[in-house]
Amino acid sequence: MKQTSSLSAVRVALAHFLTPQVWKQAHQAWCTSSTSSRWTLPPLVWVLLTMTWCTGQSQEERFATARAVYVAHHQRTRRPGTTLAGFLKALAKLPLPVLRALAAGVRQRLGALWVDSLRLGGWVPLACDGSRLECPRTAELQQRLGEAGKPGSAPTIYLTALVLLPLGLVWSWCWGKGTASEHYHLRQLLRTLPRQALLVGDACYLGYELFQAILKAEAAFLVRLSSRAYLYTTEQVPLAAWTEGVVYYWPAAVQRQGLPPVLGRLLRIKGSKADVWLLTSVLEPQQLSHRTAGKVYRWRWRNEGLFRDYKRLLQKVKLSSRTVALVHREAEGSMLALQLLLALAVQRPTGQPVALPGSPRRELLRLRGAITAALRSLGPRQFAQYQRMLSVVRDQARPQRVSAKARQEWARRKEHKPPKPPKLRVMSEALKAKLAKVLNVA
Repeated sequence: MKQTSSLSAVRVALAHFLTPQVWKQAHQAWCTSSTSSRWTLPPLVWVLLTMTWCTGQSQEERFATARAVYVAHHQRTRRPGTTLAGFLKALAKLPLPVLRALAAGVRQRLGALWVDSLRLGGWVPLACDGSRLECPRTAELQQRLGEAGKPGSAPTIYLTALVLLPLGLVWSWCWGKGTASEHYHLRQLLRTLPRQALLVGDACYLGYELFQAILKAEAAFLVRLSSRAYLYTTEQVPLAAWTEGVVYYWPAAVQRQGLPPVLGRLLRIKGSKADVWLLTSVLEPQQLSHRTAGKVYRWRWRNEGLFRDYKRLLQKVKLSSRTVALVHREAEGSMLALQLLLALAVQRPTGQPVALPGSPRRELLRLRGAITAALRSLGPRQFAQYQRMLSVVRDQARPQRVSAKARQEWARRKEHKPPKPPKLRVMSEALKAKLAKVLNVA
C-alpha cells in the first residue's frame, strides 16, 4: 500500500507540470499523418524520460525498464514496441520542435507557479553558464561534430543553460557543437526570459553586443569583471577606495563606430580571498542594493550544481547515442527530465516552492522507488515479458575486441586564479565632448 501511494504521489506531482495543455502544445508541433506506428508521442516521451531516471548498466536494460513502467501506467492503451532499435528509429523521426514545445510548455507552467514569488526588487535573477558533454567516437559524430579540445579528443556538444535563482531550477537551455559560443547561445535564450529578468554571469559574459542584446530584451545584467575590462569614469577615483559608482563600458571599436556606451554601476564586493567586481545595468540601489547583488552572485554557483547533477547524478558525462539525430533528442529529453526532477525537488505539497534548492538525489531515489513499485504492479504475463527482455540484455556476450585499445592522457587541470580588478580610465575632455554628442544623437 505504501508503494502504491508513493507511485500515485509521483504521478500526480509530474502531472502538475506535464498538464494536458502542455501535451496539447507538443501534439500541435508534431504534424504527422502516420498512425500505424506503435510509438506515438506519449510513449516516446515517457520512455525517454524514464530511461534518464532509472538505473541500468546499458541502454538496452534502461529501455526494458522504462517500457515496462509505461505499460504499467497505461494498461488501457496500445502497447509500444518491444525492441530498443525500434524505439531509437521512432525517436530519430520525432521532430525536435516537438520536444522543444514540450519544454516550452513546462517552462510556462513553472513561470506561472513560481516566478513572481522569486522577484528581488522587481527582478527575477537567472544565472547563465555552459559546459561540454562527450559523445561516442563514431564516424558520423566525429565528422559532424568535430573536435573541441586537443587533437584526437572525443566529439563533444556544448550545453548552455539558464537557471532560475534562488531555487537552482533549470529554466531553458541551448545546444551546439563543442566549439559553440556561449554569447550566441545566450542571445538565443533571451526570448525565453520572463519579464524583468536579471541575468547573472561570470567574467566570460563581457561584450558590447551581448549587453545591448540583453537591454533590448528589456532585461538587466549582473556580470563579474576581470582585468580585461576597461571602464570609463568622469572623475578620478582611486581603485583602492572604490565601493560602487556609475561607469561607462565603451570599447575603442565601438567608439570608432559612433555608438553610445553602455551605462552601468560598478560594485566591489569584499571577499575573504579576493574582491569580486560586478557590473550591473540596474542603476538604482533601491532596485538592486550592494548587499543583494553580492548575494545573488553567490547564488550563481547553483548553476555549477546543475551541471554536477546532470553529469553525475543522471550519469550524462558522456551521452549514449551514436548518431547526430539521436544525440540531439537524447540531450533534449535528458534536460527535460532534469528540469522535471528539480521541479519535483523544490515543490512543496501545497504547490509553492521551498525557500532553498531541494535535494535532487532524494527526489531521484523517490522516482526510482516509484519505478520499482510500477514494475511490481505489472500483471504476470507482462512481468514475465519484462524478465525475458532483461535476461536477453544481461546474457548478451560482448564481442571480442580485435583492434588495439586506444589510450589517451587526461587533460590536466590548471590551478584556479581569481580574476584581477578591472581597469578604470578617466575620460578626457575630448572624449566627454564625443560622449555628449553621441548621447544627443541617440
